[in-house]
Amino acid sequence: MGYRRPRETLVQQLARSPEKLVLGGEERKVTVLFSDVRGFTTISESYKHDPQGLTRLMNRFLTPLTNAIIERNSTIDKYIGDAIMAFWNAPLDDPQQEVNACEAALEMLARADKLNQQFKHAADQNGGTYRPLHVGIGLNTGPCVVGNMGSDFRFNYSVLGGTVNVASRLEGRTKDYRIPIVIGAGTEQNAREKFATLEIDRIQVKGKTEPETVFTLLGRADLVQNPNFRELRDLTAKMLGYYREQDWTQALAAIELCRKAAEPFGISALFDITPNASRRSAVIRRHRIGAASTRPRANSLFKPAALARASQEQKR
Repeated sequence: MGYRRPRETLVQQLARSPEKLVLGGEERKVTVLFSDVRGFTTISESYKHDPQGLTRLMNRFLTPLTNAIIERNSTIDKYIGDAIMAFWNAPLDDPQQEVNACEAALEMLARADKLNQQFKHAADQNGGTYRPLHVGIGLNTGPCVVGNMGSDFRFNYSVLGGTVNVASRLEGRTKDYRIPIVIGAGTEQNAREKFATLEIDRIQVKGKTEPETVFTLLGRADLVQNPNFRELRDLTAKMLGYYREQDWTQALAAIELCRKAAEPFGISALFDITPNASRRSAVIRRHRIGAASTRPRANSLFKPAALARASQEQKR
């Protein structure tokens, strides 16, 4: 039922302006969203003897997330297991594509939280195990080729290009940063006036020659005026400046302030000195900062634990 009204609206618009649907392919500026359920492998293992139960769970979870996307003028490209791919500004023009994408991402988190509350209530009532479901979301804006993709036998209306690849990789980076949303500079640039965004890193994405500045999305425009958010934004900017200049002592002092300032926004894990996740530990070891004379590689993640080690080595 959640699909009906937005889908009918899209069809009606195309019926009135059929020339807007280009079937062969064209290049357009598009905003792409990828989302993924965190820990899905563990969740699916708990349902290995109840595949129908897993199907019901995922349908119940993905439906409100899908509705949040479609209600903001998006096109759902595909479902990939527990993942969703969607895009804006095709086939119909959407001058507010970045704003709509950010709105959808925030609404997805809100609906996931509401659904988790229902899961917890049901578990408490039935004496079952409560397993909250969390999502990671990546957004990126840029040029894409849009059109019917596939084979002579089967095809679908989709998008291709580096913008899509970066969006997918940004979604994957939410696991490393341990935050729910990561957005690219193209999205942030055209949405910053209506949302509270926070720069978190500068990374080298595979296939790109220039580093990509990435941000997280914390809330809407009213949050920008919040003194706590302003403090977090200023502290984070200072900390990243120290980090990029390899002033480890100042960076470590600033990162502790950032961690405390981030607690009200639920992203303090971004600034944890000691990582808890084994995956994050592995990432840190692979990209470890060595001697203080060597600048951090452009493609290295912002790594508080590696920063602490570098500071200790510098003191020795």
